[in-house]
Amino acid sequence: MEIQQTDIFQRLLSGETVPFSDPDYFKIPNACNETRKLLVQLNTSSDENEIRNVISKITGFEVDSTTMVFPPFQVNYGRNTKIGKGVFINFDCTFLDLGGITIEDNVMLAPKVSLLSEGHPVSVNDRQTLTAGGIHIKKNAWIGAGAIILQGVIIGENSVVAAGAVVSKDVADNTIVGGIPAKPLKNF
Repeated sequence: MEIQQTDIFQRLLSGETVPFSDPDYFKIPNACNETRKLLVQLNTSSDENEIRNVISKITGFEVDSTTMVFPPFQVNYGRNTKIGKGVFINFDCTFLDLGGITIEDNVMLAPKVSLLSEGHPVSVNDRQTLTAGGIHIKKNAWIGAGAIILQGVIIGENSVVAAGAVVSKDVADNTIVGGIPAKPLKNF
């Protein structure tokens, strides 16, 4: 009886660590190259309907007409990004989504926000390995300019991430965080 292996993208979504030597690793750069072709079209457009249409092709689902994205925009894979209604993504945002990115309704991302659901182990011997952990940004959150959200983080409903913050731990609902690493500054 043949055992069917789970697709490498599903393995990463489930939190599995994948070494560069994995026989299916080649599928990742191949898929990312296909996404880059669509990003060329997206990043040269000034038509908001065309931009949403291209993002829909990249993510595999229709982006709501109430969502707005200002190019340039970068995403490495795209199929693991889910974007809600009324979302605003300002220019120069970067998503690494192999670990999964969920952006709920009415979230605002300022310029140069990075959502990084992927990383590598610290150990030199293990560094040629891809780790992944989903990012979930809940309703009405606001992520300030230049903030970085790392793998495995949940940003709570209505919360604010200050400009330039690096968020490596979950943020509670109705909380403002800031700094490197981000720490709670205020609850409301």
